[in-house]
Amino acid sequence: MKYIKTFILAGLLLFAVIGLAFAQNKQTITLELWSIQTDGNGPDIYRRAVARFRKNNPGVKVNLTMIANDSYKQKLAVALASGKAPDCFFSWGGGPMQEFVRNNQIADLTFFMNVNNYKARFLDAAITQATYQGKIWGVPVNNVAVGTIFYNKEIFTKYKLAVPTTIRELEIVCDTLKRNNIFPFALANKTQWTGSMYYMCLATRRGGIQPFIKAVDGSGTFMDPAFIYAGEKIQEWVRKGYFITGFNGLDWDAGQARATIYRGEAAMVLMGSWFNMQALNENPVFHAKMGIFKFPRDEQGTGNTNTAFGTIGDNFYHVSASSKNPEKAFELITCLIDDVAVKDAIADGRIPPVKGVKLTDPILIELFNQIQSAPELQLWYDQSLSFEVSEVHKVTSQEIFGGTLTPRAAAQKLQDAQAAYLRKR
Repeated sequence: MKYIKTFILAGLLLFAVIGLAFAQNKQTITLELWSIQTDGNGPDIYRRAVARFRKNNPGVKVNLTMIANDSYKQKLAVALASGKAPDCFFSWGGGPMQEFVRNNQIADLTFFMNVNNYKARFLDAAITQATYQGKIWGVPVNNVAVGTIFYNKEIFTKYKLAVPTTIRELEIVCDTLKRNNIFPFALANKTQWTGSMYYMCLATRRGGIQPFIKAVDGSGTFMDPAFIYAGEKIQEWVRKGYFITGFNGLDWDAGQARATIYRGEAAMVLMGSWFNMQALNENPVFHAKMGIFKFPRDEQGTGNTNTAFGTIGDNFYHVSASSKNPEKAFELITCLIDDVAVKDAIADGRIPPVKGVKLTDPILIELFNQIQSAPELQLWYDQSLSFEVSEVHKVTSQEIFGGTLTPRAAAQKLQDAQAAYLRKR
């Protein structure tokens, strides 16, 4: 009997040890999530989303890391190169996402997106942008982000300025502002992608989207007249003083350019629609007198006036191919765009890339109307191109602004980089 009791106690102890080990093993699941939502209510929105995930998955730990925009690009490149990518991270779609696929760095999410037809939750254009080679590689999480011109309505009223519909009308507005000691455009171009927007908009309004499509696939070239024109027009505007002083050394993330438009020192800014959220959180007084208009038509151009610029989804979240828990990683991503997150995003001045959103902010409604009336969308140039070619594009566009490179020489450098990239593929 004594031996039986000992045997039973030993058995119970063994089961307890196994149970404890199992419980400890269950607790060791950790997911790494990287985000650039550092502005406004973005961090809190993401923290609450992670908390909802944790409530349903008490055995899973989540490390949420917030990283500034440009630092994120460098940090992610290092992590991918070293094989230490986080479980959940994002790209802006386009060329970088396609490279992730070709390098086997992200997981195919098609199965997860098809379960209960989850993909039908999102705008069709957003799913199209997340698709490559017939498979879905990302979840459209963040706001519909289109480029538009934000302006100070009070300044326009004071100087009797009409909203311009053509490039020439825009230049007349800029000349009037200059005569009244107001900078037409707030630009912080240290990080280069900001100036790239002007280059993209001017080239697209002049020649449409086909010159860029053909230059990227090799059937055309970046020596197309539309790109030369864009560079020449930028340098003309720089000579006329259309941009704030020291623009090439100012950092958008640091808020230096935004401060000039908030103070009324500059009247306009060409920026993605996320500026609506930034202005709402940083300076509600300015936000109340802010208006928007589409980048104007080029009178001598062939581009469609309603072509929109940007992305339908902004941040597409991926699951790393090296993640040990892809199913849980995908579930975590869905919490970033669940019904609560959608309401939070709208309240924060964003347009979630989901169907049936109800908007009340006049700026968001007008932005959404711009998208709905657009016959086509030109993805940001720096996101359409591969990493290495994108860097050449950003550097050369900054040099165009700085006057250290002619538009033709800049186009040639970009063409050489794209040709070299196509030869490698």
